[in-house]
Amino acid sequence: MTESPNLERLLARAEAVLGRLEATLPQPPAAPDWASAVAFRWRKSQHRGWLHAVRHPHPIRLNDLETIDDQKERIVANTRQFVAGRSANNVLLTGSRGSGKSSLVKAVLNEFSHRGLRLIEVDKEDLIDLSDILDLLEGRPEKFIIFCDDLSFEAGETSYKALKSVLDGSIAAPPDNVLIYATSNRRHLMPEYFSENLETHTVNDEIRPGDTTEEKVSLSDRFGLWISFYPFSQDDYLAVFKHWAGELGVSPEVIAASEREALNWALARGSRSGRVAWQFAKDLAGRQKPARKKNK
Repeated sequence: MTESPNLERLLARAEAVLGRLEATLPQPPAAPDWASAVAFRWRKSQHRGWLHAVRHPHPIRLNDLETIDDQKERIVANTRQFVAGRSANNVLLTGSRGSGKSSLVKAVLNEFSHRGLRLIEVDKEDLIDLSDILDLLEGRPEKFIIFCDDLSFEAGETSYKALKSVLDGSIAAPPDNVLIYATSNRRHLMPEYFSENLETHTVNDEIRPGDTTEEKVSLSDRFGLWISFYPFSQDDYLAVFKHWAGELGVSPEVIAASEREALNWALARGSRSGRVAWQFAKDLAGRQKPARKKNK
């Protein structure tokens, strides 16, 4: 008789301890209010992740992007197939910095959001949560692009393996309503070293790449569509500058008189790109009186 109360007290204490422990464990992510936004960011705090609605997505349009018509055509065609419920590819956009890779993905969202397209931005450090994100998206009527901007991995990082698994390699097929669009300055997303060339050798006229090289190439190879961006020519740079200066309210006379200054601005920055052209256009517009302010 005396053992029963003691046992009950012990069980009660154990339940209390388990209750406190359960409260510290990460909870499954809750679904957001899908009707509140067309773009979301994956956020984490204290090992808990959730989708945070972006109330004011970047308003850039496809018509705002100059000198990259071929790249626009290819990604728009792929996205149009996707939102129409037809087969489409994951996309890797690579090339020169400031050439419009990220802007193109944002413009695609604005072009197709009225047809049910949604965008979810995921930082490189959070790629290990991709399976949790996919669980939230599977079965939804919308079409989702998971956007990984400026994606690259350093030696020793392992989070790329979660991305490889989702792209092609997991026993579970990815949902039909999800694609991954990633941008990077690196074609193969990972650092490459001269020493790795030593891992390629010839045996009886057979060339066998080293395992390290194979591992790096296999990640980018899982993207079905590669879109490359190239350094801007002087004419391309000036065309982008003139477009944005006009959008910001600078008069045609001032724009024509500022071409040399625009080139000097690019020379000082050591880069002739769409981003640098936009930055000079903002500076020029800010010096005009009065100036009509408009966000990019």
